[in-house]
Amino acid sequence: MQIVVCAAITPSTDTRVQLSPDGQSMDLSEAKFEIGPYDEFALEEAIRVKEATEGNEVVVVTVGDEKKAENLKKCLARGGDRAVLLQADTSSCDSAQIADILTAWLAEQDAQIIFFGKQTVDGGNSQVPNLVACALNMPAVTKVSELNLNGTSFTAEREIEGAVEVIRGSLPAVFSAEKGLNEPRHPSLKGIMAAKKKPLDKVEVTVGAARVTVTELSLPPERPAGRIIGEGVEAVGELTELLKHEAKVL
Repeated sequence: MQIVVCAAITPSTDTRVQLSPDGQSMDLSEAKFEIGPYDEFALEEAIRVKEATEGNEVVVVTVGDEKKAENLKKCLARGGDRAVLLQADTSSCDSAQIADILTAWLAEQDAQIIFFGKQTVDGGNSQVPNLVACALNMPAVTKVSELNLNGTSFTAEREIEGAVEVIRGSLPAVFSAEKGLNEPRHPSLKGIMAAKKKPLDKVEVTVGAARVTVTELSLPPERPAGRIIGEGVEAVGELTELLKHEAKVL
């Protein structure tokens, strides 16, 4: 069974945000890239499914430029079998463009399970998994916190407000991983050495027309400096008034 992980390789969460001169995109020239935190759960779950049954293959795919190839090798070191870099300039791509690129490639594969992280940490739109599933006419379960497979059937759980939703269905299917689905492993020395011999294919792709146009990006205003209004119970009255009338949080 072929299991595909659509991994988003995004700027590190500790990257200092800077805007490009035109104010319509982020300046990522100095950014450090890494697999998205939610995509780590997706990759780990794919590897666990592979390990549970003989004959499974985990393919890790991402869309982007050459900078992202190194992170694909790290995915192979964790247990992926092969990787594919769909080469394109994604600096100004919207979710639909990314979904179109992935859909075109996936349509030529024989994936029975397609994993995503529930969202990326740069755009955070949570749209690509459902867009791909719809285009491929596959069922989709998003924000999965537990997944159990029985042959070609699955039972997935996802947390909703005040409850846990249980969804049953059959493969092929698309899943997006929520934090807590598992505990992602770190690459071992053996895995790092093995990754050097695993295939990493690079495929040039065409980016279609954008559906969304960014007209302006701006950084949030700097937070004002804090101030001390007093100490102990004597400060409670003034603090309460400030919270009511100035901060307007009470």
